[in-house]
Amino acid sequence: MSSSVTSSMPPARPADLHETLQRFRQSARWKPLEYLFWCLPVAAYFLFPGNYLLLSQIAVTSLFALSLDLIFGYAGIISLGHAAFFGVGAYTVGLLGLQGMGDPLTGLLLAAVCAAILGFFSSFLLLRGSDLARLMVTLGVALMLYELANKFSSITGGVDGIPGIEIKPILGLFAFDLYGRTGYVYAVVVLFVLFWVARRIVHSPFGQSLRGIQMNAQRMPALGVPVNHRLVAVYTLGAAYAGVAGAVLAQTNQFVSLSVLGFENSADLLLILILGGTGRLYGGLIGAIVFIVAKHFLSDMNPQYWQFWLGLALVLLVMFARGGILGTAAKWQEARRQKARNRQQEGRA
Repeated sequence: MSSSVTSSMPPARPADLHETLQRFRQSARWKPLEYLFWCLPVAAYFLFPGNYLLLSQIAVTSLFALSLDLIFGYAGIISLGHAAFFGVGAYTVGLLGLQGMGDPLTGLLLAAVCAAILGFFSSFLLLRGSDLARLMVTLGVALMLYELANKFSSITGGVDGIPGIEIKPILGLFAFDLYGRTGYVYAVVVLFVLFWVARRIVHSPFGQSLRGIQMNAQRMPALGVPVNHRLVAVYTLGAAYAGVAGAVLAQTNQFVSLSVLGFENSADLLLILILGGTGRLYGGLIGAIVFIVAKHFLSDMNPQYWQFWLGLALVLLVMFARGGILGTAAKWQEARRQKARNRQQEGRA
C-alpha cells in the first residue's frame, strides 16, 4: 500500500525541497509581534498592581488553553473533559500540601506526572472512535473523576475542598504573599517556559506530523508516520500541561475545590480556544485574556445578566469571525497581501 502510494507521487525537485525547508525554518523563528506580546505581562505587573489575582487567573487559564490547543488545534482531538487533568494536577498539589510537601517545583513535576499517566491510559480509548465518540469518552472520564472526588470526601474534602494548603517559598527564597504578587510572576514564568517548549514541539517534525494527521490521517501511514503513537503522545503531553495549570492554580490560591473537575471548566476552555483561534498557540492565550477580562467587567456592570452579553459576543464571533481572533486577523492580512500583489501585477502590465 505504502509503496504504491509513494511510487505514484512525483519526485520532489531539490529546489522545491530547499524552499520548503527554508519556509519551515522561518516559521520557527520568533517574530517581532511575539516579543511584543511577552512584554505585556511585564507591563501588566507595573500597570495593574491591585489586580495580581486576576492576572494570575489569566496566566493559569492561558496555560490550560494551551494544553487543549496541543491536542485539538494540532492533532484534531476534540475534548469536553479536559478539566479531568486540570483537576488531577490541582488535587495532587493539594494532597501534597496536606502532607507537608509543599515545594512548588516538586508539586508541578508530580502534578504533570499524575495527569500524564491519566492521559496516557485514557488516550487508548480515544483511538477506537470518531470525533463524537471521543467527546463522550473525554466527558465520561471527567464526570467519573468528579464523582469520585465527591464520594471520597475524607481524602479530597468533597464539596468543601482542601483549604489552607501550605506552599513553601519558591526555591526557598520567594514566598507567596497575600496580594498575589509572587504568584503572578510565578504563573507567568511557568506559562512562558511551557509555551517555549510547546512552540519548539509544534515547529518540529513531530508537530508537522500532527498537522498531517489532522488534515488526512489515512494517508500519513504511507509516509511512515505512526498515527496512533503520535496521538497517544500528544494527548499525554496535553494532559501533562493541563495538570501543571491545575497545580499552579492550587499553589497560587492555596485552595482546591471540587469545581476544578467540573464540566464548566471544560466548556469554558473550549469557548476560549475557539474565541482566540485553534492551532496557533497564541490563540488560547489571547482567548483567555479576552474571555476573563470580558467576564470580569461584564459581571461588574451587570451581575445578573452578564452571561447573556458574553454569549451574544460569542455568537457574533462565530457568525462573523469563524477562525477566531487570530484566524480572522490572518485572513485580513492575507487579503491585504493579495491586494498588494494584484496592484503590482497591474502596474507591471
